[in-house]
Amino acid sequence: MSLKGRIEELNRRHAKLDDQINEEQKRPAADEVAIKRLKQRKLRIKEEMGMLRAS
Repeated sequence: MSLKGRIEELNRRHAKLDDQINEEQKRPAADEVAIKRLKQRKLRIKEEMGMLRAS
């Protein structure tokens, strides 16, 4: 996979995680542990995108 393709894939995954976080937060009894895990995954993806863009 090309660098551009990898970044695009990471962008899609980042956006999907954002949607999942928003949906979980809308629930009356939101699972805070699940939200925290999703946010951590989102942050790792953001960091990876930053490293790829810097290279």
